[in-house]
Amino acid sequence: MIKSNSWSWDHIKPAFNFTVLVASLGYFVDMYDLVLYGIVRIPSLQDLGITGDDLVTKGVFLLNMQMIGMLIGGIIWGILGDKKGRLSVLFGSIALYSVANIANAFVTTVPEYAVARFLAGVGLAGELGAAITLVSEIMKKESRGYGTTIVASVGILGSVTAGLVGDYFSWKWAYIFGGLLGLVLLVLRAKMLESGMFAAVQSNKAIKKGDFLSLFTNRKRFMKYLRCILIGLPMWFVVGILIILSPEFAVKLGVTGSVAAGKSIMYCYSGLVLGDLISGFSSQVFRSRKRIVLTFLLLASALIIVYLNANNISVNLFYALCFVMGISIGYWAVFVTVASEQFGTNLRATVTTTVPNFVRGGVVLITLSFEALKGSFGLAGAAAIVGSVTIILAVISLFFMEETYDKDLDYLEES
Repeated sequence: MIKSNSWSWDHIKPAFNFTVLVASLGYFVDMYDLVLYGIVRIPSLQDLGITGDDLVTKGVFLLNMQMIGMLIGGIIWGILGDKKGRLSVLFGSIALYSVANIANAFVTTVPEYAVARFLAGVGLAGELGAAITLVSEIMKKESRGYGTTIVASVGILGSVTAGLVGDYFSWKWAYIFGGLLGLVLLVLRAKMLESGMFAAVQSNKAIKKGDFLSLFTNRKRFMKYLRCILIGLPMWFVVGILIILSPEFAVKLGVTGSVAAGKSIMYCYSGLVLGDLISGFSSQVFRSRKRIVLTFLLLASALIIVYLNANNISVNLFYALCFVMGISIGYWAVFVTVASEQFGTNLRATVTTTVPNFVRGGVVLITLSFEALKGSFGLAGAAAIVGSVTIILAVISLFFMEETYDKDLDYLEES
């Protein structure tokens, strides 16, 4: 039963505060850079002298370098978030990825590009987890879902902006623009305050904080952690395979017209913004994270099937399909909120930072599996197999997860 006050203005209003605003803008810059590579992949590699099939091979290699950076960075920033504070991560991560973003504009070889994408990935890894952890801890349990939804939704707009900038500016200036945005935001963060929950834990030296290995030494805790990761894989299958490689899929599907990766990404992430708003607010209205995630997973499954069988459609209809698919995977806000709500204060930043980055890093396994299957099953067949596996794992994981709506977060994770 839906309680009328579960979505009242009195609960929504606290979400519009300075911390949520600055955290949202940080994730905006984060998503801008994260998506920008997919948009400028072809023109940037062509400027470096890469042509033909190497555009895909080298492109996947650079994407994997970025994702590996995010995997490593997620662990580093997550541990620092629980040991040194949420704000320390928000400052350090944005400084690193801003400088790395600018460095991308000056690469002259693929190895240099790979190093720049790796460092950018390390920097990008800390933003979302620290932001969601901080917002979750400073807000009341009745309102935190709205706060995290605003952070995720505004952040996704960064990817839409990346699509627009990528269309109107050269790839070099697109990277420089993102780096400068991050440096400007760094100044705004000087006025942010630390989480009270973390401050209370930090003062107690007896409490073990940011123990990443403890996630693997306890079976129950590990399975809970693994489930948090698996429910997010379908989102990055859609983005990492179907959207980023949309020009290649469009050719195989016989789409009438030229499909640009930048536009596909822009339409997909425009849908993601809408999906995040719908999923985040719905999880508050229906007082359930699990039911909302399941609904979106089922919708995504149906649309993946439609996409892989969209033969001979117009380019405009193809872009419309990218937009609707974006809506279907727009449960990112709920996904990161669930991860934050699953664990105690002394491990929350570690989990909330590593989980989305492990999901993003999962693109490495997804793309490698896709590449391995492509020769035998073709683009559509390989995508169907890999996509089905991610969906099935996500649904099974969701079934065994704890419902965390309205959960009190002021507790510790036992050693």
